[in-house]
Amino acid sequence: MKNAPLLEDLELFCAVVRHRSFTATARALGVSNAYVSKRVAVLETTLAVRLLHRTTRTVALTEQGQVVHGWALRILEDVQQLGEAVSAERQEPAGLLRICTSSGFGRNRVSPALSALALRYPALEIQLELLDRAVDLIAEEFHLDIRVGQADEPHLISRRIAANARVLCAAPAYLERHGTPQTLGALAAHRCIVIRERHGDFGRWVLRGPRGEETVKVSGPLSASNGEVVHQWALDGHGVILRSLWDVGPALARGDLVRVLPDYEQPADVYAVYPSRLSASAKVRVCTEFIEAYLA
Repeated sequence: MKNAPLLEDLELFCAVVRHRSFTATARALGVSNAYVSKRVAVLETTLAVRLLHRTTRTVALTEQGQVVHGWALRILEDVQQLGEAVSAERQEPAGLLRICTSSGFGRNRVSPALSALALRYPALEIQLELLDRAVDLIAEEFHLDIRVGQADEPHLISRRIAANARVLCAAPAYLERHGTPQTLGALAAHRCIVIRERHGDFGRWVLRGPRGEETVKVSGPLSASNGEVVHQWALDGHGVILRSLWDVGPALARGDLVRVLPDYEQPADVYAVYPSRLSASAKVRVCTEFIEAYLA
């Protein structure tokens, strides 16, 4: 390799990988398809490798492309942190900050916090994605994940930012028709509304109670992949749900939902999760501390 690749080309290449399309990348960056194609070709020539498998609708990384993508992410992040480290006069965080979280929590809690963060730090470019699925922070180029539950991955750092727990509850109308379960095992015979969340086993509820941690297998005629839908179905009287207090707290206070088996709950604290290589990032630190204070 005679010449070093341009940072701009590495950044554009990462955007292509993120969007999985030249067209989508061009649209997001406000440039032409031809420009995107040309710069990727220049990068391939500079590195003397083929980076992408191209089809009419999408692109995929080659084996060499996967290696280059990993290095490009590290290089771009290091350049960003270099700027933060040497700019002593910069008192405020700046630059791109890509954040992901689940849809319900994102709409109701995280997005208002980020709105306030954007007003406080106008030099930040904040991108929020609501994803009800498991997320690979590094491969998908996210700086921060606000999730219920801490990370198990060894290359990620988890910082607890808010206390929370999941509780069992149902509408009074449902309990009048079907009775109130008196034991955890009795839930197996009840109509339970199950949600397939980002992190957790479908239909398997693990709760902490008087006898420690216990597990019950539940089912019912209704299930969904969205917590807000499950919440509404519970309000409509369709069954028992296991939901976070941040979500069902107001409904419990109004009496629209009633706690079932109140001696049981599932720990579900809120964590800020980020790659270990970003542990010194000023923008990640400031954002995490801001959201923590906002949720409090």
